[in-house]
Amino acid sequence: MSTLVILGTQWGDEGKGKVVHYLAEQADYVVRYQGGNNAGHTLIYENAPFVLHLIPSGVLFQKKYCVISNGVVIDPIAFKEEISILTSKRIPTKNRVFISELAHVILPYHKIIDGILEEGNVKIGTTKKGIGPAYSDKVKRIGIRLVDYLENDVFIDLLEKNLIEKAPILESRKINVNSLKHKILEEHAELSKFLEPFVKNTHLIIEKAISENKKILFESAQGTLLDLDFGTYPFVTSSNPISGGVCTGAGIDPKKIDNILGVVKAYTTRVGEGPFTTELFDDIGNFLREKGSEYGATTGRPRRCGWFDAVLVRHSVKINGINHVILTKLDCMKGLDKIKICVAYKYDNKIYTEFPASRTIQKYAKPVYEELPGFKTEIKGINNFNDLPINAKKYVKRLEQLINAPIDLISLGRKRNETIKVKDNTEWF
Repeated sequence: MSTLVILGTQWGDEGKGKVVHYLAEQADYVVRYQGGNNAGHTLIYENAPFVLHLIPSGVLFQKKYCVISNGVVIDPIAFKEEISILTSKRIPTKNRVFISELAHVILPYHKIIDGILEEGNVKIGTTKKGIGPAYSDKVKRIGIRLVDYLENDVFIDLLEKNLIEKAPILESRKINVNSLKHKILEEHAELSKFLEPFVKNTHLIIEKAISENKKILFESAQGTLLDLDFGTYPFVTSSNPISGGVCTGAGIDPKKIDNILGVVKAYTTRVGEGPFTTELFDDIGNFLREKGSEYGATTGRPRRCGWFDAVLVRHSVKINGINHVILTKLDCMKGLDKIKICVAYKYDNKIYTEFPASRTIQKYAKPVYEELPGFKTEIKGINNFNDLPINAKKYVKRLEQLINAPIDLISLGRKRNETIKVKDNTEWF
């Protein structure tokens, strides 16, 4: 067997799309195991930026199979739009893109409810794509799976029950439930026919691929600190992007996961609400945002920026069992006189070197910094670690020590060839 999990170690936006695209060339299958179209992976295709929100990045390699497994929630309209975009770029999807019949469906009322809830007392900063409400229905056992969506009588019955359950919140915002039902049924007639060829028992597809010793790459949608259990709750996503989520989100035996690659940005960013210990509100924060083009691929929102948080990433390394790391956007640090690394938190005169669960400590803790000299030399275009400026190399090596994991690759841009192999003999599969 030969499997690799690629996941984010911070709050997302670490550059997972580029990493998946870089390593997918070696894979036979690329599997997305959680999240929905609330994620955005920006790639370079035919020398132009290309954003995917739902379909795995490996689809750009035309001989790879792409699987959206049971842990993902599917917006049929968004999926159809992505397939149309790929078709317009002459990228084939027939008989190579599959969706789990067990994946739950996002419907228009989920998006409406998402927007209503975001206006409530606890503002999470969601994308309002209906992801959370769809997962909520799944947990409440009233969700609609794709297998249900394709069975007309079953779908109509479940839709009726869901609309009755949701009528109070919808009607409180003057939503006409009957009109909404009519719209959903009208769209369903077309969308169910479109989706049918893509819907499969993906657990069996993955299991067969493993038994045939195919190379399988599993990609997360969000970062570890957005994990429903191990992230900065409640400012998290509604699923489990950690490596353990592969087992429940794709239906595979945990013993069949070989390698786990964590994607780490050379600084820290976050979109939406929630604690952010190393956040910068000064010129350096603005410098990192502009140098790194830190604007959300899905929403366009400016990302909050700050120094590297080793407490947070070390937490991710432990939770996920990460044995390989790729460091992204090191090139964006060029031009800084000094570079700071958060090595601990301080709250109420106590030092914390492990990531705290307390909401109070997460919100009010101050960073304990270690300072290193910066570098001014341009590093874009370098493809050998030894050719990096000495201060850039010192920074990389210090991060390795602090997070307790080896940095095997360094990304210096979105293009596949803008990558340094720190260790030439690393086997990913």
